[in-house]
Amino acid sequence: MTFLNPLVLFGLAAAAIPILIHLFNFRRPREVDFSTLRFLREVERQSMRRVRIRQWLLLALRTLAIVCLVLAFAQPTRQSAWDGVFGETSARSLALVVDNSLSTGLRDARGALLDQEREIAEALIDASGRGDERMIVPTAPQPGLTSTRFLTPEPALDALTELAPASGAAALTATLARAASLLEDATHPRREIVVFSDLQASTLTDSASARLPESVGVTLIPVGGQTITNTAVTDVQVKSQIVEPGRPVQVEATIQRWGGRAETIAVRLILDGRPVAESAADVVPGRAVTVPFTVTPPARGWLGGEVRIEPDGAEWDDARYFTLRVPPPPRVLLVSGGDARADMARLALEVAAESGALTVTEVDEAGLSGADLDALDAVFLVAPREISSGEAQALQRFASGGGGILLFAGDGVAEGGANTLLDALGAGRFEGARGQVGGEVVARLSDSSLDHPIFAGVFEDARPRLEEVAIQRLAAFRARGGQTLLGTTSGVPLLHETRVGDGALLVLSVPPDPSWSELPERGLFVPLLFRSASYLAAGSEVAERASLDAREGGTVRVENATAGAPLRLVSASGVALTPAQRTVPGAVLLEVGAEAAQPGLYRVMQGERKLRTVAVNGDARESDPTPLSPEAAAEILETASGRPVRVLDASGGAGLEALATREETGGVPLWTVLLGIALAALVAETLVASRWRPEREPVAA
Repeated sequence: MTFLNPLVLFGLAAAAIPILIHLFNFRRPREVDFSTLRFLREVERQSMRRVRIRQWLLLALRTLAIVCLVLAFAQPTRQSAWDGVFGETSARSLALVVDNSLSTGLRDARGALLDQEREIAEALIDASGRGDERMIVPTAPQPGLTSTRFLTPEPALDALTELAPASGAAALTATLARAASLLEDATHPRREIVVFSDLQASTLTDSASARLPESVGVTLIPVGGQTITNTAVTDVQVKSQIVEPGRPVQVEATIQRWGGRAETIAVRLILDGRPVAESAADVVPGRAVTVPFTVTPPARGWLGGEVRIEPDGAEWDDARYFTLRVPPPPRVLLVSGGDARADMARLALEVAAESGALTVTEVDEAGLSGADLDALDAVFLVAPREISSGEAQALQRFASGGGGILLFAGDGVAEGGANTLLDALGAGRFEGARGQVGGEVVARLSDSSLDHPIFAGVFEDARPRLEEVAIQRLAAFRARGGQTLLGTTSGVPLLHETRVGDGALLVLSVPPDPSWSELPERGLFVPLLFRSASYLAAGSEVAERASLDAREGGTVRVENATAGAPLRLVSASGVALTPAQRTVPGAVLLEVGAEAAQPGLYRVMQGERKLRTVAVNGDARESDPTPLSPEAAAEILETASGRPVRVLDASGGAGLEALATREETGGVPLWTVLLGIALAALVAETLVASRWRPEREPVAA
């Protein structure tokens, strides 16, 4: 037995009042001398016995009435296994947590999982008392649900009918906490939460605390549990790091199947609304399959794409969206240092600049301090002799923010500013040089990492072979981490990459000078510099391609926005949203939350100008229909809520029939019985006090 209002039990102290009154009534009679009345002594003794019996009876009735009244207001209830769910109980406030995540749109032999939840929830509402308060708390946002609190069954049933599987569903623990917050303002002191769920794993991955008060009971009603077949596109990745118009870009999709049997399905890649590639995938239950595509972007700018499979009844995961940005031409600053030759590098970059592939600006070493690094994508330093600590720190911030640096070695770099820059970037040091200018060959080009993005598309052969490059003088660069892209027979790297924040540093251990090496005279030199500029300019482009999660949202960086009009997210259907936004140096950050919970491609617009494209996808884990066991799910909810969770199997016709007919009773309220006892005790006390008089004994003459 439990008490719904346990604090009222402090009122039991009032039961001591009749006892205290009774004790104070035992006053000793005052003695008065009178004539001999011995014949009355016997009559007095018999009368006093009757008075004492009457007083003790009145004390017992009054105390019993007070105790029963206090216990009645404390609302004692006899508990049972089905208490508060299907029983005829006192009026209560029920919060029905309905899992309407995307996975509840899947079907088993009994139908759609959400329909099974709705059927049981409707039966529970029909079985609830007329005085009960009902709350519908979906896990995913439901635009049509204008109210969550209902005092009569009919509007609550209508709200259940309107529920549909939706993206952006919160975890069950988070929804449990939301239901508890709604119960804080509930009408009735008796409060219960009933959770309906398919127990899909992604809804139970959140370990956030949802501590509930002891007065709130929790019941879990699982649905489904049968084997369900589902095939989904779970991931899309743009594999090419350098994206240029008119050049092939590699895109890779991941397809996965759960349940069913192995078969071959068609997979299409759609770019800006047009199918551009198609392939076939041999899907096997329980195994992920990757499908490669090659697509050629027609022009620069933001493109939106999707990978789509054949419809299988769960349309929400038959497609996955991605963005492809073809950046503007890289903006390169060429800095010539000291007496080093920069003409060969200038000519190589101008070849690309003539075709519009990049823009190049040249300054001498003294002009570096005045350069606007925020307006650049890459900086090429040709054998710098002096780099101040301030310039080194500025270049370090430039690289960390996504910019790129190509550092050519040269005479004096070990003693001058090159090492100052390398120290600031944490990339290593130059330790002198080997060989003589125009002298004997000290090293040759050796092993290379030709699978690096810089070399992608440079060679026509599938297995390219580099030209031989003789080196007469070589700066001894000792790298600190990173990756060697071109090596030499001497063990010193010729071209080495070090990641710096979101950007990168490339170190070339020879200058663009034929007296140091044959590299400037080889056919590799021009494409090497152009591809290095494109690679360095890409910066954090990979992070920009990442899609937003429909449940959690995220931050979107938008460049080229102007002051004034706010930025809007516009869906493919034309629905416009205005997320929270703040300005940072060089960009505007959009804080996208549940307002973009519907998966798809969104355009970021300022007025009539499109600034970028954003892809929003549902949680790929929701595609896996494999549920947790009810016991494991209950344990997770118990850990999060701090309350015991009852698991109830209400599936099948027998369970629903018991629910509708209320055959299972429990949680019987005892306050009415106690109130009746208290009233009976008060009536009896009144009768005893008013009608019971001691009998008079005859007095002898």
